[in-house]
Amino acid sequence: MKVSVIGTGYVGLVTGTCLAETGNEVVCVDIDEQKVQKMRSGEVPIYEPHLDVLFERNIKAGRLKFSTSLDEGLKHGEIIFLALPTPEGGDGSADLSYVLGVADQIGKLIKDYKVIVDKSTVPVGTAEKVQEVIAKNAQCEFDVVSNPEFLREGFAVDDFLKPERIVVGSSSEQATELMRKLYKPFVRSGNPIIIMDEKSAELTKYAANSFLAVKITFMNEIANYCEKVGADVDQVRRGMGTDSRIGKRFLFPGIGYGGSCFPKDVKALHKSGNDDGYDFQILDAVIKVNKNQKVTLIPKIKKYFNDSLEGKTFAIWGLAFKPETDDIREAPSLDIIESLLKEGAKVKAFDPEAMENVERKLGEKINFSVSMYDVLENTDALIICTEWSIFRTPDFNRIRKSLKNQVIFDGRNLYDLHDIEKEEFSYYSIGRKDIEL
Repeated sequence: MKVSVIGTGYVGLVTGTCLAETGNEVVCVDIDEQKVQKMRSGEVPIYEPHLDVLFERNIKAGRLKFSTSLDEGLKHGEIIFLALPTPEGGDGSADLSYVLGVADQIGKLIKDYKVIVDKSTVPVGTAEKVQEVIAKNAQCEFDVVSNPEFLREGFAVDDFLKPERIVVGSSSEQATELMRKLYKPFVRSGNPIIIMDEKSAELTKYAANSFLAVKITFMNEIANYCEKVGADVDQVRRGMGTDSRIGKRFLFPGIGYGGSCFPKDVKALHKSGNDDGYDFQILDAVIKVNKNQKVTLIPKIKKYFNDSLEGKTFAIWGLAFKPETDDIREAPSLDIIESLLKEGAKVKAFDPEAMENVERKLGEKINFSVSMYDVLENTDALIICTEWSIFRTPDFNRIRKSLKNQVIFDGRNLYDLHDIEKEEFSYYSIGRKDIEL
């Protein structure tokens, strides 16, 4: 099939590349000429495990092409994916200006039947708006479909190629059959393509992400309470997770969630509810708790250093909002860094993938190191913000020799309390007892 993807951000590039992998002819369109030129030469503009292999293979095979021309993309594809930014507005709502702006151009350019697919995460009713905008100028038939993505950063390629489910919101039999045909190679193991109306499909994405955010935040609240009463959140988590009604996933406490999806989607659903006269009280609580959770280590750090961080230097392991990505959007590390700098401290940081993005954002406010051990030299303490695998089994002797104080503040509970106690570190984590030398 011939497919075009408008927008080559995280979702668009994964979508286009994976669709090409199953034999489709894909044209990806982006207005950034420099970015398009780099992609044509085989350069992947984002870090996502395994994407580079598929990217290179399909470019060489001629199935994956790039263009700056929307008209070219529309002429090529019978199915047109809109994978455009929907950034958070000042009031928490999703900004649809990119989506509706392209929709307006589509109406002026299409000459024959197209299926326009909203792949971006958009509020309930967006498909209807896109339909109306295109219809103002369109001289041919078209359909608008909602097809939300459920891609986890760090696992996006696997999630696309082997989806647990595919949600398609469509009221058109013709569009539905084309979407079934397109996705048939991805569900050979029997996982469902779920057909529903457009509004339900749009809400499904927000509901799924918001539920997971609630689950994470609830566990963080339990962890905070564990610290108050002397319980161990690891034990509580195990006791909860073995209940099949609850499950083991998303029960790991820490310094809050971040990224491109959860923060934005929770706020957007909360704002949409307000606009429609419904108060999502639980989401209001989630937003507030998560904001505080991101800096929950700061009081512990200040207490250890007798409320004075002036002139102290802290080493940070991990800057990305989660491992296996270079994404720093809403990353808790940034909140911690900001808090430390306000207290007069200095910061040195290491992350396997995200340092370049943080440097673009913070400039010379902090220093960066080439390795997880170099960053420790002449620092007063280690703070762990991201659970990269390389941090899980470190050389504690090297850490001990580098730090001025034998203290670790662990925002991701990477280490077993019994093991770390034997290493003779002061150790502060989330929802567990503090170990103090």
